[in-house]
Amino acid sequence: MEKDIGKLNNEILDDGNIKRKRGLLIYPATRPINRVLEMSSDPYIPGVTGNINGVLELLREAGLNPVDGNYKSLIELDENEMGNLVTSVLLRNPKTKSESIIGDIFLTKFFNKLEDAREMSAKINACSRSGESAVVLQLCMEVPNANKKAESIYAKYKQEMVSSLKFALETKKIEGRGFIILNAEKNIKDTMIGTVASIISNANLYEQGTIIVGMAHYDDKIKVSARNVGKIGRNVREILQNVVTETTGEVGGHEFAAGCNIAKKDENKFLELLRKQLELEIIKI
Repeated sequence: MEKDIGKLNNEILDDGNIKRKRGLLIYPATRPINRVLEMSSDPYIPGVTGNINGVLELLREAGLNPVDGNYKSLIELDENEMGNLVTSVLLRNPKTKSESIIGDIFLTKFFNKLEDAREMSAKINACSRSGESAVVLQLCMEVPNANKKAESIYAKYKQEMVSSLKFALETKKIEGRGFIILNAEKNIKDTMIGTVASIISNANLYEQGTIIVGMAHYDDKIKVSARNVGKIGRNVREILQNVVTETTGEVGGHEFAAGCNIAKKDENKFLELLRKQLELEIIKI
């Protein structure tokens, strides 16, 4: 909601003594910038995310050098340094609009330490997706040792996410006019395939209106997640529904982000029907 917070939520931010700083929307803004860039998945930075050599090259280009072997954090950068960093990030993907990666960085006190609110949100999400809801509750209540447990889970989750993105971007995909199908099989967890599809759809790698479909195996089923780049054009929920009616499974979501679960035995039939449906939709347009 950071693009349109509204009066009520602004009052909540004020009551919570939330600090704000304008800058590049990568997190955590409180950690050394080299580590943050390397693990950045949202936004995904081509040639930088998951690539330490790419990180160092970007930082040199931006004129950001370590002091006594350590890099500054985002919130420690001055206006000129922040501007140089944003420019270098934008050069990695010219299709990216500056307003999509620049905004308010929200800082809040947690365990008596200033933390990036986006990172806290991501940490909570990682623990929940890892089946560690009890750790989430303890973390939010600031129970001693909960932060250490959550940090360990989050670090593993982040590494898995970066590895999943790397696989998703480098592996061969089924491509057609206006659509990309990534069948990750067991190379990406079913709990991550939706997030991977979302990140790719927001990374300005494909034209607006392109449909991204991700598939991941688990047990005897397949998790399918579909996204629409730019949230314009075809209704992905309707497309999945049309395919699933001829196989098995349940569809959920909305027109620009939807998903379903299908039986693994229906994989080939599902792929065949999905391609036909995607190509049919192109003809309709």
